[in-house]
Amino acid sequence: MGTITTKDGAEIYYKDWGSGPVVTFSHGWPLNADAWDGQMLFLARNGYRCVAVDRRGHGRSSQVSTRNDMDGYADDLAEVINALDLKDAVMVGHSTGGGEVARYIGRHGTRRVKKAVLVAAVPPIMLKTPANPEGLPITVFDQIRAGVAGDRSQYYKELARAFYGANRPGATVSQGTLDQFWLWSMQAGALNAYECVKAFSETDFSEDLKKFDIPTLVLHGEDDQIVPVKDSARKSAHLIKGAKEIYYPGAPHGLTATHQDQFNADLLAFIQA
Repeated sequence: MGTITTKDGAEIYYKDWGSGPVVTFSHGWPLNADAWDGQMLFLARNGYRCVAVDRRGHGRSSQVSTRNDMDGYADDLAEVINALDLKDAVMVGHSTGGGEVARYIGRHGTRRVKKAVLVAAVPPIMLKTPANPEGLPITVFDQIRAGVAGDRSQYYKELARAFYGANRPGATVSQGTLDQFWLWSMQAGALNAYECVKAFSETDFSEDLKKFDIPTLVLHGEDDQIVPVKDSARKSAHLIKGAKEIYYPGAPHGLTATHQDQFNADLLAFIQA
């Protein structure tokens, strides 16, 4: 574990576990690198070096008031990758982190990248626009911003239930899983979490996805209540040449936790292929 200081003075925290071929992890909103512990522990025990970054304003990274956008997030990730001199990395991104991976490739290319994995990821674009009529209306994201600006502690507790599908009949999501979502979310700066909503909802990653020239896995839960699968994964897969697609029936947005063993097995198989 360590930190780097970016060109604009932000302190970015990262976790660096294990040794071997490199896998990087970019987390969802408004969490931090700890959301990847189930995958990092698994891969580190299977001979991989796992590096996960706390996005600026989230977790243990500094709560700066600038560059809380996808370009800023991607450039921070690039600075960590360059500082550690990571090569032939498999880049894994969940939700907002999937957008971060896409924008990284769009801005920095694949010179240091071997493969990419987009998990329940926000690309190509979440917001409903004339060019994306199937997207979610701006009122959805205004409500998220209101939750962050208001009683954000209670808002995050309620959001956790939809995130992990605990609001579905017969769900068996543990209280511990819901509690950790709240804990991680509360570590994000209120300003940073607020501004990140615009970044993950309004950024159009279409041109970034067209620049993918590496093997890519697009994986998504079919009962994702946060990032609907029809307007995200299925569209992204059409924009990424040769993308492999895996869909989990009935799985929620937070499938890396609710379907951890299945996801870890699929992730390892893709990495090793």
